[in-house]
Amino acid sequence: MIEWTAVQKQRLQELGASDAKIVATFGSAEERNHAYQSLEQELVARGLEQLSEYRSTIKQPALTRLEASLSSALTAAGFSQVNTPILLSKGLLAKMTIGEDHPLYKQVFWLDERKCLRPMLAPNLYYVLKDLLRLWPHPVSIFEIGPCFRKDTQGGKHLQEFTMLNLVEMGLPQEQCASRLKELGALVMQTAGFDDYAIETEQSEVYGETIDLVKGDLELGSGAMGPHPLDVNWGITVPWVGIGFGLERLIMSREGHGNIQRTARSLTYLNGTRLNI
Repeated sequence: MIEWTAVQKQRLQELGASDAKIVATFGSAEERNHAYQSLEQELVARGLEQLSEYRSTIKQPALTRLEASLSSALTAAGFSQVNTPILLSKGLLAKMTIGEDHPLYKQVFWLDERKCLRPMLAPNLYYVLKDLLRLWPHPVSIFEIGPCFRKDTQGGKHLQEFTMLNLVEMGLPQEQCASRLKELGALVMQTAGFDDYAIETEQSEVYGETIDLVKGDLELGSGAMGPHPLDVNWGITVPWVGIGFGLERLIMSREGHGNIQRTARSLTYLNGTRLNI
């Protein structure tokens, strides 16, 4: 049986062909090439229609709309939003135990010997929380939505520039932490358009054991609870819960995209539609 050529397959994937179309086989090269012409024309027409709808009706990328929905849902639930610097000091990263011998260290975009682009939101949130815990009544509930950067493996599920949501609630009664973590996870997932997902326990490079929210084989969110050994580096002693979500992954899973590039900040795609059509 004859498959798509490498060039044909790449083009069809870029245009958003379904997995079933991508794995199609044919009895001859002539049959394959005829099918390719027909399918490409169909996908181009669909892309033009999607771009027209975007211009006339939608007007904002899915990433922008999801950020706004999550911000509204979390502030309505009593959380306060913060915006912290994208540039991160080496010292703050070290407080997360990410030193030169840590696996994540090699994925960091270093600007000089002391500064990097933040690979996560947690160090800045810890820094803010150590002050808010003495200034505000407990529990202190904050979140941030913003870009992070990692020299991650390039592939259909990874981005070097991605958007994180981290929400943290500190100063809870210890016995409420487990149920609160699931409650907050459900709030985010429902706001993002998910009614069906699994909760699994995993091991992470920073927090050790985590509680992950999973759809199919894709991790969408990862949660942890404290007190945690990392807390001592920030002088924090109260129980807490926190969850981090990759927004591009949420959109990728919800929309059924095979490539996360379609959901990211891009010069190639607009709201998931290829511009080179």
